[in-house]
Amino acid sequence: SAEEEMSTFKISDVRAVGRAATTMQKTASVVLKEAVRAQTTTKTYDIFLSHAFSDTELILGVKVKLEGYGHSVYVDWLEDPQLDRSAVNPGTAETLRKRMACCRSLFYSTTEASSNSKWMPWECGYVDGKRGRSAILPLTDTGTAAFKGQEYLGIYPYIMEAPQKGETAKRLWVHHSPEVYCTFAAWM
Repeated sequence: SAEEEMSTFKISDVRAVGRAATTMQKTASVVLKEAVRAQTTTKTYDIFLSHAFSDTELILGVKVKLEGYGHSVYVDWLEDPQLDRSAVNPGTAETLRKRMACCRSLFYSTTEASSNSKWMPWECGYVDGKRGRSAILPLTDTGTAAFKGQEYLGIYPYIMEAPQKGETAKRLWVHHSPEVYCTFAAWM
């Protein structure tokens, strides 16, 4: 069943996707910037990908995987490189508010580095308050079928991937608990 095949995004898998999307001449950051430039005419996005800046290669893999599901993905520091993540000020916060208003949902990518981010909790709460569409995207070493949020993250639904019953192709699922979940399309 789909429930038995549910899994988080496995770090080694998304890292491999990120590496496969790069070449000897291009870093993950360059590939991401090129992808964003190609979307400059897109004013709305399905997903605002909230993440730790130090997770560039992982985030490239996540972005490619999510786009493979047919969703547009916004990565803030690529679209707005002038933002200084080390210093929150009214100008940078206003830019992010405008960008988040153009996104239908937010995925909060959890890694070891995400616990040190000053921006991520604010982004998550802001989108949740405005749209009610913030979810945790667990990036795990094992791709486990179970995810328990840490601290305040436990109040948000979380994203898993699995085929629907009777299908082989995977899709995104939004879990409110291991037993209560729906497709990403239905959640939106």
